[in-house]
Amino acid sequence: MSLHFHWFLPTYGDSRNLMAGGHGSGMTGDRPADLRYLKQLAYAAEQNRFEAVLTPTGLWCEDAWLSTAMLIDSTDELKFLVAARPGLISPLLQAQMAATFQWQSEGRLLLNVVTGGEPSEQRAFGDYLSKEQRYARCGEYLDVSNRLWTSEDPVSFDGEYIKLDNGVLARRPDPVPPIFFGGSSPAAGTVAAKYADTYLTWGEPPAQVSEKLNWVRGLAAAEGRELTYGIRLHVIARDTSEQAWAEANRLLSNLDPEAVRAAQANLARSESDGQRRMRELHGGGLAYDEAADARSLEIYPGLWSGVGLVRGGAGTALVGSHEEVADLIAEYAALGLDHFILSGYPHLEEAYQFGEGVRPALIRKGLVEPDLDQGFQRVGGAFLAAPPVERGAPLAPTSS
Repeated sequence: MSLHFHWFLPTYGDSRNLMAGGHGSGMTGDRPADLRYLKQLAYAAEQNRFEAVLTPTGLWCEDAWLSTAMLIDSTDELKFLVAARPGLISPLLQAQMAATFQWQSEGRLLLNVVTGGEPSEQRAFGDYLSKEQRYARCGEYLDVSNRLWTSEDPVSFDGEYIKLDNGVLARRPDPVPPIFFGGSSPAAGTVAAKYADTYLTWGEPPAQVSEKLNWVRGLAAAEGRELTYGIRLHVIARDTSEQAWAEANRLLSNLDPEAVRAAQANLARSESDGQRRMRELHGGGLAYDEAADARSLEIYPGLWSGVGLVRGGAGTALVGSHEEVADLIAEYAALGLDHFILSGYPHLEEAYQFGEGVRPALIRKGLVEPDLDQGFQRVGGAFLAAPPVERGAPLAPTSS
C-alpha cells in the first residue's frame, strides 16, 4: 500500500493562528499569499513529497485556476488539485481550460468539483439555483465535460441545465483529469457515484467516516463503478504528544470569542450537509470555553474539532506525536481511504513538520513507499541530507 498525501494552498493568506471565515464569508491571513509566498508553499509541498496541492474556490480566496497556473513553471512534479465550480462558466470553456492546463503542465491537473453550499455566495456569482438543482446541473456538467475530453466527434447536449451544440476541443487533455468530489447529502452521493473518481469526506471520527464510505460504495456499485476515497484534515504533529497539544492549546487560546460566535452564526446558515456535520462535532461552538483546555474539543483520540470553531469547511485536525498521527492515519487508511489532503498553521512550516516527522513514521508502517524518503536521515530530532557515497567507495556492511 502507498497512500497519496496532498497539501493545501491557502490563496487567501496564511497565519500562525487559526483563521476565521471561508465558505461564504471573508477570510484573510496576516501573512499575505502573494505569488512569492505561493511559490514557497508549492516548493515546500514538493520538497516534502506531497503529490498535489488543493486550491480553494469562492468569494473568500483568489481564483484557483490562475493561482495554480502561475505555479506550474516553479515546480517539477507537484500536481494541482484545482477547485472548480460547475455552472459558473460554460462546460466547453472549463473543458478547454483543463486541456490547456494538462498540456502546459505535462499532466499535473486534478479537479476538485465544488457545487457550492452557501446560497448568498452562489447568488453573488449569479447562480440562483436551489441546492437540489445545483447537484442536478453538476451531473449534467460532468457528463458533458467527460464527453468533450474523450470524444473524437463534436459533442451536442440538450439537458435541463446544460445545452451545447457541436462542442469540440482542439486538444483533448492527456490524461483526462481525475475528478475529486465531496458531499454528504443524498443528491451529492448520486453525483459522486456516477461521475467521481475519488470521493472526499471531511475529517469525522472513524466510525462516521466508515459509515459514509459504505454509503457511497453502495451507490457506486449500483452504477457499476468503483471509486477511490479521500479525507480532508488539518494536522498538528510534533516530536511528542505534549508538544502537539501545547500547540493546539496555543491556537485555541488565541481565538477571539466574538470571532467564534460570528463564524458559528454564519456557518449555521449553510445549506451544506457536510458543514452541518462539522458543526455537530463541537456542538456549534457551544462547547467552546475561553479558559478550556484543547482536549475538551478532542472528539476521538487524536482528532481535534477546534479548527471548526472559526473555519468553514474542514474543521478537524490530527493532533499528537509524529508516531501517534501516523497511527491515526493508518486507522483511517484501514477504512479504505487512499488520499489524505492535509494542512496546518502556518502552512509553510507545517508542511515540513509533516514531511520530516510523520512521513518517516508512515514509511516504517509500510503506508508510503520507502524510496520516497531516500537521502534523508534523522539526527537529533531533525532531518539532514545524508552524505553522498563516493563512486567506487565500499558500501557499509549490512547485517543479514
